[in-house]
Amino acid sequence: MIRDDAEALRTAAELAEEFRPGASGRDARRELPRAQLDRLTATGLLAVTVPAEHGGADVRAATLAEVFRLLASADASLAQIPQSHFAYVNVVRQQGSPEQRAFFFGEVLAGRRFGNAQSEAGTKHLQDIRTRLTAAEDGSYLLTGVKNYSTGALFADWIPVLARAEDDLLHVAYVPVDAPGLTVTDDWDGMGQRTTASGTVELADVVVPAAHVVPHHLTFTGPQLHGALAQLLHAAIDAGIAAGALDEAVEFVRTRSRPWFESGYESAAEDPLLVQRFGELELRRRAADALLATAAGAVDTARAGLDDDSAAEASIAVAAAKAYAGGAALEIADALFEVSGTRSALDGLNLHRHWRDARTHTLHDPARWKIQHLGRYVLNGTRPPRHGLL
Repeated sequence: MIRDDAEALRTAAELAEEFRPGASGRDARRELPRAQLDRLTATGLLAVTVPAEHGGADVRAATLAEVFRLLASADASLAQIPQSHFAYVNVVRQQGSPEQRAFFFGEVLAGRRFGNAQSEAGTKHLQDIRTRLTAAEDGSYLLTGVKNYSTGALFADWIPVLARAEDDLLHVAYVPVDAPGLTVTDDWDGMGQRTTASGTVELADVVVPAAHVVPHHLTFTGPQLHGALAQLLHAAIDAGIAAGALDEAVEFVRTRSRPWFESGYESAAEDPLLVQRFGELELRRRAADALLATAAGAVDTARAGLDDDSAAEASIAVAAAKAYAGGAALEIADALFEVSGTRSALDGLNLHRHWRDARTHTLHDPARWKIQHLGRYVLNGTRPPRHGLL
């Protein structure tokens, strides 16, 4: 059990250093990080957002964001896997009944992991959810559909499934991974975040007790932080990728790069043009971290006094952090090669994993729409919509 924010941060820092040495090899071999995820779970880190009244540490959003940043700086795939776990712990917190909160928080404290079955391919748009919950005569439900990009499902004990009931309202059905009719396929072949196992979940008349169905649609009827918290963790992953790529660039230039012959210096690290470029990249990294911290603080502030204004400010702050961190991760991961030289492009070094991870992760949702909402907010005072992606 982790008892407080300070212990959560210490644990995350220790795990990041433990996971860092093997991250490149796992990516190159597409070796799924089961052992590392079990280690992460065993520390109690996945239970740190369980409310205090249920026995959890109930850490601040700022702490959780830093946990993800630290983990992503070491292994972006490993950091991505529990992102949905925390999002769906939050769903229980916000809309679960007292009985559901007691049961599912107990599961999380006991080391059970949540995956996700949320996105669907081939539909009209992201919120065109066609997976259906059909009421049965005995009060339970039948769950049918196909989900894609189901990060964490292969490693999960419970798979939260986003589905629409017969009235077309959104619900989350929490399904045990061994439920009859549920199949998880490891068919993810993305160029980046290769070891997240973000494959396909198929549901064929899966029986779900009513006690395991949470009315997620109620989340969006008033001020909410569901989207802000989920997006904050995505922003933290991007900031972590930026930090990890910059660390690798520093190490490579210090130990392997040759100075350009015209510089007149004995080492690449003394070249004033490289010094300038590293200064620019460090500025990007620091700005990403600062925006992340500001966004996390806005989420914590809104939690303490949630209303339309505080929720909007939190969502806008997170949108700014996510838009900026994604760009910083891509720029720094690309610049790694610019500053390191030809040898850094050798495939065996696998330094391109940082760019592949950044490019893949930043495709979750378009930064251009976050910037659009920023512009509407600052120019016209338009609050961001309550759709769970801001």
